[in-house]
Amino acid sequence: MNTLTSLLLAAMLAASLAGPAGAQQKSDPDNPEANATWQQVRAAMFKDREITTPAEAVLSLDAPERAQDAAIVPISIRTHVEQRPERYIERVYLMIDNNPSPVGAVFHFTPASGRADIETRVRVDAYTHVRAIAEMNTGELFMATRFVKASGGCSAPPGKDMQSAMANLGKMRFRVEGELEPGKPAQAQLMISHPNNSGLVMDQLTRMYTPAYFVRRIQVSYAGQPVLSADVDFSISENPNFRFYFVPSGEGELKAEVIDTNDLRFETVVKVDAGG
Repeated sequence: MNTLTSLLLAAMLAASLAGPAGAQQKSDPDNPEANATWQQVRAAMFKDREITTPAEAVLSLDAPERAQDAAIVPISIRTHVEQRPERYIERVYLMIDNNPSPVGAVFHFTPASGRADIETRVRVDAYTHVRAIAEMNTGELFMATRFVKASGGCSAPPGKDMQSAMANLGKMRFRVEGELEPGKPAQAQLMISHPNNSGLVMDQLTRMYTPAYFVRRIQVSYAGQPVLSADVDFSISENPNFRFYFVPSGEGELKAEVIDTNDLRFETVVKVDAGG
């Protein structure tokens, strides 16, 4: 059982204990601690561990106050801690309190990541606090929150019909951005063609729900060394898109492997030459 699966089971149980759906979707924009689902999920995932907030010295979270499209909400997690072997951000949890599955993703980093920043796009099902929780390799926890006004993102119809989506299934665009300097963090972008069905969308012709089918695992390495891995859920938008960092040194391959809920595997590689 992977990290996200374990967390999701705990989070789903916690959410069910928080009360009926209507109660779960009540959030106080000015009080991130007031949400019943968050309190249950926090207890299930982190027990009585201290979570430092606000956490500007460690990380910040950017998200629109009011989303233009609830099915494609841009999220940017910025970190302010150098990834050094003695102290670095080991995990970042992305949580969306009022989504059907509150744990949207768990990103795993190493010192070779350079920076533990991540950008992606998510679905938001109801007005909610979005949380980024950084876990240091020392066990410390830090949290940044944003209140996002959006609704219906998890049940919104897909942007493409299923036939077109499946025709391009698993195709990826992988690129490195900007000029590379050996030993300095460089940004990369991974774009994955995948319907990422939530299982909550009703086909208006058949009146049946489209089965859940989404990317569940991403692994990125550079020159054979792990840079980023992520356990992700259907809260990530259709055609998942991620920006992250790695530290280039000379020539090497940046490799991405993607696994979906049908256990299909897709790979892509980009050759990197940082000179030096």
